[in-house]
Parts: sequence; C-alpha cells; structure tokens
Amino acid sequence: MTLSETPLAAYADRLASGEPTPGGGSAAALAGAIGAACAEMVANFTVGRGKYADVEAEVREVLGAVEAKRRRLLELVDEDATAYSCYRAAADLPKGSDAEKTARKAAIQGALKEAAGVPMQVVECCAEIIKLLPALAEKGNPNVLSDVGCALKLCETGLQTGSLNVEVNLSCIDDPEFKGRMRRRLRECAWATGGLGYDLWNAIKKRIAG
Repeated sequence: MTLSETPLAAYADRLASGEPTPGGGSAAALAGAIGAACAEMVANFTVGRGKYADVEAEVREVLGAVEAKRRRLLELVDEDATAYSCYRAAADLPKGSDAEKTARKAAIQGALKEAAGVPMQVVECCAEIIKLLPALAEKGNPNVLSDVGCALKLCETGLQTGSLNVEVNLSCIDDPEFKGRMRRRLRECAWATGGLGYDLWNAIKKRIAG
C-alpha cells in the first residue's frame, strides 16, 4: 500500500513516528491535495445546477484542471518518500577508497537534486491551483465560498512548506547553476500567488461577513 492509499489516521501515525518517511515534503504534498479537493468540491456544487448554467463551462474547465493537480499531488506524497530512500541509499554507499568516495559524493548530489525536484513540483502544483481559485470565488456556488478559502490556505501551506523542503535540499547541493534555477522557480511561484492569495482571502472574508 502506498502512502497516498494509507488511511488518514495511519498516515498521521507514521508521520508522527521516529521513522524518516513520510516527512515534511510528503505532508506538504498532502496539504496541497486536500486544498485541491476543497476547490473541486466548490466546483461540484456548481456544475450541473441550472442556477449556474451560464458559468458551467468555465467552472468545469477549472474542475478538470484542479482534479489533475490533486492527482499529481497525491503521487508526490509517495514520490517524496521514494526520493528520501534514494538519498539514504546513496549515503550508505562505501567510502573506503578515493574512487568510492568520489562515486558516493556524485550519487548523493544526484539524489539531492531529485529530492529537491519533488517538493518543487508540489510548489508549482499548489501555485497553479491558487491561480484558479479567484474564478471559483467569483462564479462558484456562494454557499460553499468558505471552502474556496480553505482551498487557498491549504494550497498556500503546500506551497510554503514545499518551498522549505526545496531549500533544505538545495543547502546541501554543490551545483550553483542548479540552485539558481530552482530558486528562480520558487520566486516565480511566490510572486505569482502572494498578492493574489492576500487579496482573495480578504475578499472571501468580506463577503462572508456581509
């Protein structure tokens, strides 16, 4: 059974344990997936209802895009744990001779790059979902407007904690070009969603408060 197929209570128990996986990267992906599910719920409370027929096509498009991101984030729940296992395997390589040390170092660096790439995908998935949320807030069923806010905050959590997990891997990587590329991608996601998220959250709260 994969982590993403594990019952919620059992997953939480494993996350709380002293075992290295699942860890924060996996949890970041799960937060984003739950956020996506909240957004999908809003869309599903909108499509197929005559009252919202004029926006159905747009909301269905958002629904399809968010569902695809949710499924990818659930895959990343598992891929984060796999990436850590690959890193541990590299770290456990022999280091008796100079040749072994060189090979081990190269394997570790490669594994770290792979490990940084998984939460980077979490960040980008969450950013893409956040960009879709204003359309749901504006055109979705207002009875579930608060769930757009839940989707926003959960995806922001996935983005921010995913970013942290990228950075922790980058801190051990020697390749400056790779680190620069990854940090540019992080900045792009932050710039694209920071102001949007702030404005959307305040607009949702204002509408709910009346």
